[in-house]
Amino acid sequence: MSLLELDDVSVTYRIASGEVPAVRGVSLSLDAGAALGVAGESGSGKSTLAMALLRLLPKEARVGGRILLDGDDVLTMKWGRMRAVRWAEASIVFQGAQHGLNPVRKIGDQIAEPLLTHNLAKPDEARRRVTELLEQVGLPAWRARSYPHELSGGQRQRVMIAMALACSPRLIIADEPTTALDVMVQAQVLSLIKELVAEHGISLIMISHDLSVLADVCDQLAVMYAGRLVEHGPSREVFREARHPYSKALAAAFPTVGDPGSRMAPKGLGGDPPDPMQLPGGCSFHPRCPVAVDGCSTLDVQLWPAGPGRTAACVHARAEEEVS
Repeated sequence: MSLLELDDVSVTYRIASGEVPAVRGVSLSLDAGAALGVAGESGSGKSTLAMALLRLLPKEARVGGRILLDGDDVLTMKWGRMRAVRWAEASIVFQGAQHGLNPVRKIGDQIAEPLLTHNLAKPDEARRRVTELLEQVGLPAWRARSYPHELSGGQRQRVMIAMALACSPRLIIADEPTTALDVMVQAQVLSLIKELVAEHGISLIMISHDLSVLADVCDQLAVMYAGRLVEHGPSREVFREARHPYSKALAAAFPTVGDPGSRMAPKGLGGDPPDPMQLPGGCSFHPRCPVAVDGCSTLDVQLWPAGPGRTAACVHARAEEEVS
């Protein structure tokens, strides 16, 4: 049985000028102990989807569909049950640890808080657990007495990971955990996440715009564009041989290690993501697509089989599958 199932999940923000469809009909599943990467440009809906999983969106957001965590629908849970789920069963590493930590509370107190809130430890036990968690993420125990401003960006991100692990959850959601970190610290944080997830058998959902990072950390990869899923499959296959032109553009936007040509002239993608309140007809990607055909402006292609264990929302992927 899947640990997490998303069934036709949609998120719409209500603002003064109308409604903004941020996520449109996303369906995914995640098995226990597996890692899923969600990729896309800024504004693609990936972070909104992540926040919806634990009902962390503002009151202006209307969420539809079903989000089943161990068979229970998160969207219909009573508030008391929802509080019990957060941190204890599913936790989150927020984008930008500087804003995810309380600046006037010591690190140790913040890591211990979920343990005390869920009555999983007495104060003395919680302090011992904080020491263990800090050591697990590569920080000395004395850092428990530090305030967030006394830590570097990478150290704060490690603290966020320690908080996410505190209650031994079955699922961790990492929303762009390496944002604003330099490349050396990024590598350290990603290596730490991989090791901890494998060691504890935790399921992981990682949000990022970097397909190469997700291909290295995750088993499966889902690519989002304009609030929709446009490709899904084994991460390394999607990264190396994408079926959707948007996924290809994302993969090509990053230089290849050891290839001077790609370093000097990385490939980009012209244009900007569409305004969610004024989405183009047909395939939302067709105004930017280098291989668009006449039907792309009118035909709204849904996810279609694009190989073993793979799907893509593209007329070319559909044509190739029909021929094969």
